[in-house]
Amino acid sequence: MMSGGIDSPVATHLMLRAGADIRILNMDPRPLGGDDEMEKVNELASHLERQYPGRVRLYRAPHGIFLTAFKERSDPRYTCVLCKKAMLELADLLCDRWDLDGIVMGDSMGQVASQTLHNMAAVSAGVRHPIIRPLIGFDKVEIENIGKEIGTFSISIRRTSGCIAAPRYPITRADALFLQRGSDKAGLPELMEEVIARVEEVRLR
Repeated sequence: MMSGGIDSPVATHLMLRAGADIRILNMDPRPLGGDDEMEKVNELASHLERQYPGRVRLYRAPHGIFLTAFKERSDPRYTCVLCKKAMLELADLLCDRWDLDGIVMGDSMGQVASQTLHNMAAVSAGVRHPIIRPLIGFDKVEIENIGKEIGTFSISIRRTSGCIAAPRYPITRADALFLQRGSDKAGLPELMEEVIARVEEVRLR
């Protein structure tokens, strides 16, 4: 799972360096985000593919469908953790369909609201495939230094329009049961098949 930020491209690199073949899943937040973020992810994925030829493919999912539902139907404090839960549930199903072995994420302990230990446990509940977090014990400076070494940092720090769904005061100690209720209220199970059907591969340059 890779965004245009600093961390997830570094996590992807570490797994590629360890010998894994990677299918990048990028979540498209539009209409709650801009085209510029998608272009940045395309550039990052292409950069990694040039370093690891034949071992990187990029796919994009219309995550804006989920985000719009969360924004309209759920407690706004839970938007970030609901967002991450939807990502993981989608990735879990795609692992089945594509015969993949696990899910790689760029989480680093406590860097953002969805990456507290409580929230990581809440969003991971029910996910059947292994969730690999190569950066979990890294601090930001260490991650940035690796990004500079591999050439992703200068791309990642480019300013984009960002996601406008994020709440001002996100919850940091999510309750897994309340999170599941919020997911159900937003219609996540019903929306999942629609999103899966619209996942598309992006050609790398």
